Amino acid sequence: MPRLVDVPGYARFWTASAVSAFGSQVTGLALQILTAVTLSASATEVGLVNAARWAPYLLFGLVAGVLVDRCRRKPVLVAMDLGRAALLGAIPLLYALDRLDIATLCACVFAFGVLCLFFDAANHSYVPQLVPRELLNAGYARVGQADAVAGSTGPLIAGALIKLLGAPVAVLVDAASCLASGLLLTSVRAPDPVPDRGARRGLVNELREGVAWVYRHRTLASIALTSHLMLLFNTVVSTVFVVFALRDLRIGDFGLGVTYACAGLGGVLGGAFSGRVAKRLDVGATLIAGRLLAAVGWLPLVLAHRGPWALVSVSAAFFVVSAAISLESPVEMSYRQAVTPDRLRGRMNATIRSFNWGMVAIGAPLGGLLADHVGYRFALSVGLTGAVLQALALAVSRTREARATDEHEPLVPA
Repeated sequence: MPRLVDVPGYARFWTASAVSAFGSQVTGLALQILTAVTLSASATEVGLVNAARWAPYLLFGLVAGVLVDRCRRKPVLVAMDLGRAALLGAIPLLYALDRLDIATLCACVFAFGVLCLFFDAANHSYVPQLVPRELLNAGYARVGQADAVAGSTGPLIAGALIKLLGAPVAVLVDAASCLASGLLLTSVRAPDPVPDRGARRGLVNELREGVAWVYRHRTLASIALTSHLMLLFNTVVSTVFVVFALRDLRIGDFGLGVTYACAGLGGVLGGAFSGRVAKRLDVGATLIAGRLLAAVGWLPLVLAHRGPWALVSVSAAFFVVSAAISLESPVEMSYRQAVTPDRLRGRMNATIRSFNWGMVAIGAPLGGLLADHVGYRFALSVGLTGAVLQALALAVSRTREARATDEHEPLVPA
């Protein structure tokens, strides 16, 4: 069997992903602090900023999948990276000019989300062009591990940068990482064929074909639907966590960074064992086990109280949840690509991701509203309960039948 290091172009692609992941971790924490502390936002406003980041997936995700399937993937990746670098660079500039408020930040984050939408649709569909099928799970797992390593170090470095430079200026680190990623991707030499123009059937027909492939598929349908619910309820928890941790548990900016670092460490370990667990349990059982563990992993956070054990509780929750997600995510991703024809991969990925991240756009303000009007702990309990229910739904679905040997099937006619 060939090794990933021998696959032409993969090493540069992986490096670009790792650099971008590190920058994203810095910005992830910087934007939370910028919103909640620098701009003194309420929990609802924090939720609105988070929603603005993911709303483009809900609004334009399906169309993005069609457009990406009509284009070569690498030029899309490079253009989106360079555009994200420019947009992120505008945030500290607006702050320096005293023009940054919640509405302006939402607009910037929304535009950034549009660029990320097209990048993600092309990125996940590009990997199968780089990597042979027998290495797909390993290829996605290595990218996931790079994300997790960035997650374990990025928040701590971000915390130091925020202390030293302030949250707005720390966002520049991500701008630089997007620029570096774009330049690295331009140097990738790998097959990136021009899609067959003769296969085009009109925007609406192609969009419907992509949606039908996902939601009429024997196993993809249950995987997709429950993943939408998982993102919805996980977002309720993660949105409320920021204000709950800072204002109720009082763990501080550093504690927030430590928590996210523990999540990154969990991600590294989960990704490291992903392939072995999938070989032992096969695809369906691995996905179900990962989802169940990720759901119950939020329990220490929901039960946390202010005091010396607060940071330990929330860090443990994020460690377990991240490890479980990183365990099952590469398996799900490689399975989705393997059972989908190449001409439909962009639409398949964009369809699932658009509704996944669209749920984030709904869950973020929902979590904020529940926290502001009922209470932090109630909102966290709603998120935990919903996460457990979606995992149980997956466990009784046809996902149990998913196997690593599954091939793509003919599309069921409408």
